Amino acid sequence: MTTSKTAFDQAVSRRRLVQLAAAGSIAVAGTAAAGGAAQAQGAPSTLAKIRAAKKMRVAALVGEPPYFVKSAVSGEWSGACVEMAKDIAKLLEVEIEFVDSTYGNSVIQLQTDKADIAMSLTPTPVRSLSINFSKSYFLHGYGLVAPESLSISTWSELNNPDIKVAVDLGSTQEMAARRFAPKANITAFATRDEVMLALQSKRVDCAVFAALLGMTAVKKNPSIGKFSMLTEPVIGLPACLAIPKEDNLDWKNFLDVWVEYNRGIGQMTEWLTNGMKLAGVEPEDIPADVKL
Repeated sequence: MTTSKTAFDQAVSRRRLVQLAAAGSIAVAGTAAAGGAAQAQGAPSTLAKIRAAKKMRVAALVGEPPYFVKSAVSGEWSGACVEMAKDIAKLLEVEIEFVDSTYGNSVIQLQTDKADIAMSLTPTPVRSLSINFSKSYFLHGYGLVAPESLSISTWSELNNPDIKVAVDLGSTQEMAARRFAPKANITAFATRDEVMLALQSKRVDCAVFAALLGMTAVKKNPSIGKFSMLTEPVIGLPACLAIPKEDNLDWKNFLDVWVEYNRGIGQMTEWLTNGMKLAGVEPEDIPADVKL
């Protein structure tokens, strides 16, 4: 959406979010009217359980700016996804419990009722078999971290057996590199820290990164090079909210509306931009072709 919303439009949209959230309260109360009994014969919906417990459990990715940053001193959380969680909790009138997690563990935590929501996951066909996803709040593009001396701007230029490329094992970065530069000399490292060490020690020429992660890595350690988007084609995978898989769609419907509303008024961009600042990446540091 490119046009700005009027105060009336925003009030109506916000009211709709509250109405969707209220569906969970109706289910908890046991009223089975007008579609509110989608799971009358089974367990209450996730939204209903959140409203009943007055608590939303968030799978929080430790050390993953701009999404999540946890203070080693105070234990307090900050970041773009933390602000998203706070906004959702405010609408639901519940507290937040942050559960330490990783990208892989968050899927398991959703499956085993250890978390109610994960804030930044890429939907894949395999993941969709075990968990549900909201609409996308951000399309995450891919690029390259490389020294200034290595001039590569397209996937076809990267698709060269003489170029040593690092990726982190099992990541979407690895998927993108192997699909669009299959001839490159690709090495998958167990962790992103190992990718950084490989760049520092010159064991590889470059590394494929999702845009926000690449900009954060370069700001953290400028000696590894610069970040630039890869083009021809420009590719991106959606970042979504992930939730438990269930027949009742109250939780998913609420989050879909919440995502579209905050994306439409530019709030998502603001949260992501502010989250990047936690990693020292200022708005002027963000390349023009990176769209938050």
